[in-house]
Amino acid sequence: MAHIPINHHLQPFYRVLAGLCGLYVLVFGIVGLVQTRGLDTFAQDGLPSVLGLQANRAFAILSIVAGVIVLGGALVGGNLDQRINLGASFVFLAAGLAMMLLLQTDLNFLGFSVATCVVSFVIGLVLLTAALYGKVGSDADVRREEAFRHGRGPDPQPDHPLTASPRAMARSAERHHPAGEETVVETEEVHE
Repeated sequence: MAHIPINHHLQPFYRVLAGLCGLYVLVFGIVGLVQTRGLDTFAQDGLPSVLGLQANRAFAILSIVAGVIVLGGALVGGNLDQRINLGASFVFLAAGLAMMLLLQTDLNFLGFSVATCVVSFVIGLVLLTAALYGKVGSDADVRREEAFRHGRGPDPQPDHPLTASPRAMARSAERHHPAGEETVVETEEVHE
């Protein structure tokens, strides 16, 4: 991600929050797997309450996998943790939205309830926040980024498509398509 804080002073706090989210999801999955013994994998009715949420076996298994990944990332730390939190945040937010759309249908294959959707959104937002403040780097990376953010230095990522100037984008395009190579440009024909 372009131009997010590096070595933010609250990074350890957000790492702990992400780890607690991973731990909650993991414990939820394990307890859910135990409590859904004997139920159909994709059951939608008569689901047990697991830590305040409904769960079927499929949701419990997915929760164990997600919990292990997020908790593992928090234990490892570094930029791997930041990337895991970013990816997991989008998964939790998308799952909450998708399941909210499917709540009252036969396609609610994970047995979500409104409370489960809300918890999925909250976990997704906590993980997104942890990802935004979880990037780590060297002291030189921090100095370059801070100098750029305060208008005192050049862009440390001049070729990034979201922040690059038109001139930098042209230089990048020249590197990928040297002048000797022909590029095919398609144009639309206008019929009158």
